[in-house]
Amino acid sequence: MERKKSVIHMTTVHHPYDPRIYHKQCRSLQAAGFDVTLIARRDPKRNEAGKTIPHIMLKTYKSRLARMVFGTYDAYRQAKSLGPDIITFHDPELMPAAWALKNKGHTVIYDIHEDYITSIMQKDYLSEPVKRIVASGYKLMEKFFTRSMGLSLAEKYYEERYPDGVWILNYPTVNEKFLQHERTGPAEDRVLYTGNVSHVRGALQHAKLPVLDPDIEVHFVGKCPGDLAEEMYEVAGSASGRLHIEGIDSFIEKEVIEERYLERNWLAGIALFPPTEHYKKKELTKFFEYMNAGLPVICSDFPVWKAFIEKYECGIAVDPEDDAAIKNALDYLREHPDEAARMGENGKRAVMGELNWETQERKLVRWYDALGGSGTSGEEQEA
Repeated sequence: MERKKSVIHMTTVHHPYDPRIYHKQCRSLQAAGFDVTLIARRDPKRNEAGKTIPHIMLKTYKSRLARMVFGTYDAYRQAKSLGPDIITFHDPELMPAAWALKNKGHTVIYDIHEDYITSIMQKDYLSEPVKRIVASGYKLMEKFFTRSMGLSLAEKYYEERYPDGVWILNYPTVNEKFLQHERTGPAEDRVLYTGNVSHVRGALQHAKLPVLDPDIEVHFVGKCPGDLAEEMYEVAGSASGRLHIEGIDSFIEKEVIEERYLERNWLAGIALFPPTEHYKKKELTKFFEYMNAGLPVICSDFPVWKAFIEKYECGIAVDPEDDAAIKNALDYLREHPDEAARMGENGKRAVMGELNWETQERKLVRWYDALGGSGTSGEEQEA
């Protein structure tokens, strides 16, 4: 009997039950017959129910510097001791450890979740000269450490920087409960935002919706820093009672988020992000999840986003800084329930047909099946 290939996924930054790492990649590889282990930080509130991937727990550090030094070394030590066939890492700070493991003969894949260059350039606490220096330094470091590694790309446009990368796009796992759930009757005056909440993800744009519309209620389901939540309540002012934030200073698991989709007849899923280089080319995972749940999408009218919404006829793209346009979008969905339902069904069909994790899972499994020897990389695979 052929020995199962052993695979390690390691992260010092992401939550151990991160949807892309745990629920998609780890579980898909395990289902395909790989021996999968996760190396990730400890979750003090962890719920082991239904969790089947062995989890080697790293210490959680309050200091970022301590995590980058001691957490990285611990992840390296644990991975080295297991001696896996394939190692996949998910954080830039793990590049030196991954490089050392690569040099010891392991096949290594870097799963690139973010456009880290534009992420650096949008950090408000750094001056422009410092941003440019840090971004240039990151480019050089990445080029050195990731030579001859496989590169897994979560977004299509990352191929501009990584032409040898393999698209493993962050499409959603089709949720059968969503497919069976039918939107009946008029939608409630409630809109939903899921995922991490931050300034660059439109926290303040979304927080002012109750001010723009006297009837709308906005629900956030995802981790939100406590100080940002206070800022959002201040933006909403006297309408803050119609702002509901679930996840203040706490991670919300995928299963809980999925439950929230089914609890109400939402008017729309929202993604009114301010203009930034970091997000304008992305096809947000949020889009696919809203579509999977049959919700119309109201999002910013960045060219890539607008083209996506128009292609699938699944929502409305508006200027995130135009209050009147946002209010008109909300009113349109209220006043045209049949059209809103059609948008939701269009999105659901698109996810069922092509924009789903199963299409990416097949590529992932084929790729890992082909890997094995030192030096194998994504260059052998088609993107």
